Amino acid sequence: MNRALSFAKRHIAVFMVACFVAVASLPVQAALPTEATAAFTSLGTDATDMIAAGWPIVVIVVGGLLVIKLFKKVMSKST
Repeated sequence: MNRALSFAKRHIAVFMVACFVAVASLPVQAALPTEATAAFTSLGTDATDMIAAGWPIVVIVVGGLLVIKLFKKVMSKST
């Protein structure tokens, strides 16, 4: 039992050291080049523009489906 506890403690210690090293190395990463930053900014702007252009289509499709459903309901009640 004591040997198993020692084994578990050793693995926990190794895991904690690995986590500490991983967290400590995060701020050391280099900054992106300006071209990459500009590309990601452009990509984000394009995505926002596409989403904004898609909302009118969504409204038209949902509105059309509601009109069709309402038409079916009215037609079924009239017969």
